[in-house]
Amino acid sequence: MAALYEGYTLCGLVPAQNLTSSGVHGIKSERDDDHVLITDSARSVTLYKVSDQKPLCSWTVKQGRSLTCPVVYNSITKEYVAVSDNKVIQIWKEDDISLDKAFKATLSSDVWQVHSTQGAEPVVLFQRGAVRFLDSILAAPQQTVEDVLAHEEDLRWSTHLVADSQHCVIFTTEQKGDHFLYLQRLNPNSLQKYRLEREELGLCPLSFSVALREKHICLLYLYPNGRVYQSVVPLRAVGSDDGSQTLTLPRTLLLSLSVGEGHLEAASALILDEAHVAVVGVPHPSAGAGKDFLCIWNIHFQTLQAGKEMAGKIYGQLWRFSNKLFIPHGKSLSVIRYECPKSCLAIAVGKMRQARIEECKGPSSVPSWSNVLHGEKVEPPRTADARKTRMSRRTQSAPSLSIEQILELIKTEPVEKVQQEVGAFISSSNTTDLQLVAGRLASALVSRSLADLTFYTGGLLSQLVQSRNLCYSICPDLLLLALEKRDYFLCQLCLQFFPDIPEAITCACLKAFISMTDSDANILNLDPASVSFMDMLITKDNAQDGSQNGCSYTSVKNDSLEIMDGAVPKENTQTPLEETCPVSLNKAVLLNEILQASYSENCLLPHLKDLSSQHALVFLQYLQFLYLKYSQDAFPQRKELRSPTLNQVMDWVCMVLDTHFTVLVMTPEAKGLLFKLHTFVKSQVKLFSELGKIGSSLQEINKMKAKKEIGQYSIEIIELY
Repeated sequence: MAALYEGYTLCGLVPAQNLTSSGVHGIKSERDDDHVLITDSARSVTLYKVSDQKPLCSWTVKQGRSLTCPVVYNSITKEYVAVSDNKVIQIWKEDDISLDKAFKATLSSDVWQVHSTQGAEPVVLFQRGAVRFLDSILAAPQQTVEDVLAHEEDLRWSTHLVADSQHCVIFTTEQKGDHFLYLQRLNPNSLQKYRLEREELGLCPLSFSVALREKHICLLYLYPNGRVYQSVVPLRAVGSDDGSQTLTLPRTLLLSLSVGEGHLEAASALILDEAHVAVVGVPHPSAGAGKDFLCIWNIHFQTLQAGKEMAGKIYGQLWRFSNKLFIPHGKSLSVIRYECPKSCLAIAVGKMRQARIEECKGPSSVPSWSNVLHGEKVEPPRTADARKTRMSRRTQSAPSLSIEQILELIKTEPVEKVQQEVGAFISSSNTTDLQLVAGRLASALVSRSLADLTFYTGGLLSQLVQSRNLCYSICPDLLLLALEKRDYFLCQLCLQFFPDIPEAITCACLKAFISMTDSDANILNLDPASVSFMDMLITKDNAQDGSQNGCSYTSVKNDSLEIMDGAVPKENTQTPLEETCPVSLNKAVLLNEILQASYSENCLLPHLKDLSSQHALVFLQYLQFLYLKYSQDAFPQRKELRSPTLNQVMDWVCMVLDTHFTVLVMTPEAKGLLFKLHTFVKSQVKLFSELGKIGSSLQEINKMKAKKEIGQYSIEIIELY
């Protein structure tokens, strides 16, 4: 999952007196991503080395002048380029102390911005839409430039990129409520004009961001209503290439963010990679009003993956260089390092190694978020159950209460009334509608339960979790509430269906499950498939002889004699197959959910250290029990039963030993357990060593070329050594 790490302040800010502007005119990279140029809205530009958090140089234009666009760095000539008073271009080197003696050239038209990309010649974008290379402008500063934009059409945003040695300047404009996108290609020159689709109520985009993907330009833009759209623009010219033909630019809705009451005023969305978008100035789904956050959303899976509250006012500005985000807030400019792993389902939901987990859950009729956002209708599978469901829904009346009325009812009505009305609302809502409101319902129920100790609706929360329309980030207090109320069935459901549970919460569940008494565990009503698996595992009369998968009793006994030189402790003389489960059945079922939970090892280990030595010992004993059962050839692996895999068991054994080895070595009760685990590991090493030899032999056989003279039938002898 994506992550935001601890940030630091790069420099202080001097915001405008009305607090509408941060005072930062722009941030541009210099020789590399560790050096940035920060242009303030007054008269100065400063070069910072980000990793050292200190300024290296600073330059200021003389009194009476002002910098009208961000200063850029020309990586070819190692010079800085600035525009003052809209028409004066100034160029200087790092060694120059004063700008009074720097090169100056006064142009014939106002400049909107100078753009520069590493290793490419800078380009100049004029306020009326003309684009020129910097060198051609400096050769004749007073040359006349054409007006590309129509009357009353003004520039709003621009950027520059280089694809396959071709420069592309992209800028947006506004004319009487209509918004346009221009794509100016240089060498050879061509201009393409697109019209953006109008948003409801005539809203104007708050921010734009672009990325180059497979010879297409992806444009991302955020509206004040919280909707984030994406448009794809081909690099190759389409139709007329002189800008006379205006094409309609199709768009795709990527995110529909909740903005609360009213509209956003200062917000920004920035592309991080193909799957992740950074958003600032949009309320966090689980935070109260008045709190400003920087968030990372996964647009493929529609999940909030990371969030960090920013102190002070947010100005809607956000820049990215390498793996660092630059964000002005309050009176400081912060640098926050982020990480976005490659976007695939396995990584988006964490370390999910069990390949058959979806088979255990059964088919799902929930449509994808993309279909919900795009308004496409998805028909559920045409099964008998589906037909029965549709027929039963026809007989039900439409819900008598709206979602807003339901939310108000949850705040004040008693438990019985809430259970009746909310339960009816959930039952009568179709899949798409419930998908959109499940988070709001869960948050309202959890908030009421936390505020009122006498109020708790575990059944409704379980129903919402089982609908698979929730994740941890949508309602982070839900699982904590279940632990507080000791609703372990709800905890089990959350562990099964939430793909984004933090490692700290996973460890909190582990401690709660191990600490639970057997008497409390025996009265729990848990998932039948999980209970069936453990019941089969504990009560099945497995064969007592024969070999196991890499762990036969004979090999274990011989390994034990080798290690202990014949001095085997009494507690280790029993056959491993005679091991009994060290915990009760229901407690084992809950521990199995922990083993199958998503996690990142680096994040999990620090929290795993909080387990007491006694709890770690019990957990290891249970893991040893699972390992022995899984090692038996007679043990049936049934896909329809929800169960951890052998790899998951071994991973947790390694992590628990890594975090508690010193304490366990000094604990007398753990001596026999550690001895057995050592023999199991040794037998596994032997098994994989032999498998490696076989694999190498098979590879060599595969490389051997077949003889052409071999007929339809032949016998060959291949010696393996």
